[in-house]
This record gives sequence, structure tokens and C-alpha cells, in this order.
Amino acid sequence: MSTETAEATISTGPLRGGASDGIRRFLGIPYAAPPFGPRRFQLPSAPDSWTGVRDATQFGPAAPQTPYRGRTGQLLPSLNSDGTDEDILTVNVWTPASATEPASGPLPVVLWIHGGAFERGGSSLDGYDGTSFARSGVVFVSANYRLGSEGFSVLEDAPRNLGLEDVAAALRWTHAEIAAFGGDPSRITVMGESAGGALVGALLSRPDTGPLVSGAIIESGPLDAADPKRAGRVTRALAKRLGIPATREAFAALSPAELLAARTAQAAGSSPLRGAPGFLLARDPESLPESPRAALPTATAPILIGTNTDEYRLWFTPDALARISPWQATLGHLALKIPRAAVRAYRTQSPHAGAGDRLGQALTDSMLRAPMTQVADRRTAPTFVYEFAWQSPVDGLGAGHALELGFVFDGLDKPDSIRMAGDAPPQRLAHEMHDAWVRMIRDGDPGWEPFAPGRRVRVFDVESRTLPLPRADAVDAFSSAS
Repeated sequence: MSTETAEATISTGPLRGGASDGIRRFLGIPYAAPPFGPRRFQLPSAPDSWTGVRDATQFGPAAPQTPYRGRTGQLLPSLNSDGTDEDILTVNVWTPASATEPASGPLPVVLWIHGGAFERGGSSLDGYDGTSFARSGVVFVSANYRLGSEGFSVLEDAPRNLGLEDVAAALRWTHAEIAAFGGDPSRITVMGESAGGALVGALLSRPDTGPLVSGAIIESGPLDAADPKRAGRVTRALAKRLGIPATREAFAALSPAELLAARTAQAAGSSPLRGAPGFLLARDPESLPESPRAALPTATAPILIGTNTDEYRLWFTPDALARISPWQATLGHLALKIPRAAVRAYRTQSPHAGAGDRLGQALTDSMLRAPMTQVADRRTAPTFVYEFAWQSPVDGLGAGHALELGFVFDGLDKPDSIRMAGDAPPQRLAHEMHDAWVRMIRDGDPGWEPFAPGRRVRVFDVESRTLPLPRADAVDAFSSAS
């Protein structure tokens, strides 16, 4: 594959990226100043301009993080960064080479926000390559943001939700600069998976960023934001472990590597059902006045939103599920506050499933599917719901969390996808899903019926179908109990 140079000029200076096969790439572009030194635990600030032409052929460094461990590390790609490379707030742009030609007209734009439980991930992962979207006529932008303690600590004297504030800054950068790459600033769809999906919901919920969003795609994204006390549990626990107060001064006195080491020790042996608390979005008058679950029903932008059938199978091995006894499942249902009607529905709809699988579905519904359905039921703006049901043959993963990404990006041949989907997944399904996502970005309609009024859901599988809401009795039990 021959590579040529590509040039663009934005408000902070000229860029030199690369081009091949009709796609131009500009990587590692600062959208905000490095959030370290005096800027640590502060709101993102504007990037500095540069003199001469900035090289934009390499990704910027990832936010401080440690790799996934154990089985999760075998299935999900990891990055490793101790924070010594500080210029982490960068974006990347893929655009058709013809995008800036006068006859082409501005193209629709998508801003991709990666997931990783608010403490891992990055835009440089191989599976997030934007080539397939650019080839489909979309200007694709991806962004890094602060993670873990740097991005989601709840400190007494520091702004909250700094990772969200970073993503908001990346959205504003996209709105201001994307015309230089042939994109239409009035047609920006924001797309994310898992924690990235939660951040998409938050952007759409904020009064300052919501108007910049023309559409949203939320894949397996939690829609709740916690009160500051609950969101701050992880911060207080880290402060106690380190013997310091939960203040900006005390946390900033430690290096990112020291905070990462403390978090790694704190989280050792944790699971979604027990152990150390995780990082969460916090409700906050300045950065997130209202939880997305409450705000999204009145948002006017069209939304594509969905989950995977077996989300929980990324977090629990088949052996771990098999070891969960009915008694342990009952305790889990109580701990998760699963409505009794939902427990009865799981037994009815899956009579041959083990106690572990029924508990896993309860966890999925509690975290993801029930809030999603409640939002979709209440929205009057166009809302399209999907479920990804294709079963991976890899290590009992089924239709586990994050499996759909290789299909959405039409990148089943990439190592990141092969880890989860194996080496022979259905390419036709990848074409189908990628095309639907492109239609959503381009037209605000992925190509099937809206959720309302018939509660219709597109179920993606070897043979995809549009069906009434699957397992509605269990999902609706959460609404009845609230």
C-alpha cells in the first residue's frame, strides 16, 4: 500500500498527515493543552498554536492506564501508559481524499468516543481505525480523554467529570475545525461504546454540548450518573489507601504512575458484583446537571441505541457462571435490587439456563437494558433500538459486551476483532451493521422502524430481523418497580 502526504490547516496551524487508497489521515492533533503540571485536575484549556507544519502521521500518547488482566486482557486489547507522555488530549481524523474538492460538498461527521470503564482504552487501538467510515463517505474523528483518577476523581476542590469535560472540548474542536477536513459542522453524530456510550449520553444531556450534536449512537452505554457521594467512593477509598485527603493538592502531589499503582492494588480481585468501586459519572451542576436517563427523553436529536444479548459474558467466564449456585444468585439479585417480577420472568423465559446466566441477564438489564428501554419508551424524537445477538465461538463469550465493535467498524480481519469473534465471523453481518451505522450518521435513520409505537428492535444475527422488544416482561419489571 503506497502512502502519500496530505495537508490541512486548522486554527492552531498547518498539518501534514498521510494518504493512501483515497483516504487521508491526520493523527495526534491537540484539541486541548496537556492536562499536567499546573493544569492537572483542572478543566481542559485551549491548545497552543505551532509554527511550521506539525507532523500528524502518528497517534498521540494514551491517557495514563494499566492493561487489562486475566481473561479480559485476553479478549480486549490493552494500552499501557504511565503518564510520562503528557500530550494526551488529541484527536484523529480520517476523511475521503475527495472531501475538500469544491464539487463534493461537506460530508457528515462522526465523533467516536472509546470505552473502557472510564479507566482504560484509547483512540489508537487498531479496531477503532476510521478507514471504513471514511470509505463510506463519512469524516471520522476519534478522541482521547483523561481516564481513571485523572479524569473521574471526585475531589473536594477540583472540577468533576474531567474526562467528560475533555470529550466536550473534543466535540467543540470538531465543530470548529472539521470544515478544514471536508466535514459539515452542522451534521456531527457522536458515537461511543460502553463508557464511551455513557459519555455520548452525557454530551447529549448537557445544555452547552447538546445543541452541537445532530445525532447519537450509544452502544451498551450506562445511562445513569451517580450522586457525588456514590461517585466519589472510589476516590475516597484511594485517598484512604494512600493516606492522603481527597483534595486536588494531595492527588496532584502524586504522579500518575503512583495513582495507577494504588488503583491497581485497590481493584485486585474485583468483579461487577463485589469488590472495589469503579469510576462513574457524577451528577454535577456545572458538568452534568441531569442524569442522561432523565435528560435523553426530551433530547431532540435522533438516537440509535442498543445492547448485546449476553453482555455479562465478557465479565464472567463460563466456569464462573457455572459455579454460581441458586442461593448465590438469590443474594446477587438482592444486592442488585432486582425486582421479584424480573426474577420470575428470567425463570420463565430461560427455564433451562443456569442460575449464573440468569443472574448475568439481571445484571445486564439492571445496568443497561432496562434504563435504555425506559429512555426509548419516553422519547418522541426518532429512536432506533438494536440488539446484537450473534454468538461468538470464543471461550463461551456468546454475544458478550464489546463484541459488536468489529462488525460496526467492518474490521473483522483486525486482531482486536479476532480476539473476540474468532477467525470466521459472518462478513455479511459486518457489512449490514456498518451500513446501518453509516445511514444513521448520514440520514438520521439506520433503515428499520423506530422503537415507538410498536417497541420494535432490530436483532442483528446471521439472519437479522426486526422484532418486538425481546424479553419484555423482565425488562419492564424494572420500570414497574421504580
